[in-house]
Amino acid sequence: MITPEQLTQLIQSQLPDAVVAVEDLTGGGDHYQATVVSESFIGKRLVQQHQMVYGCLTTVMATNELHALALKTLTPQEWSGQA
Repeated sequence: MITPEQLTQLIQSQLPDAVVAVEDLTGGGDHYQATVVSESFIGKRLVQQHQMVYGCLTTVMATNELHALALKTLTPQEWSGQA
């Protein structure tokens, strides 16, 4: 089991400017939803943005600590347009 704080730290370890919000969808600590906002996503296609985030999580996904992750990625400009 992994905590939302640990997921946030893993993502920010490779995307240091990222603002990350993680929600435990089941309360079981293995199905999460994450919203990640980063300047690193500028100019990247959505699939590339998701690959960047999943690349931060390879260790916990390989060990099944993280079973499922619903992911939403945005640039800061996209995020401010939603607010």
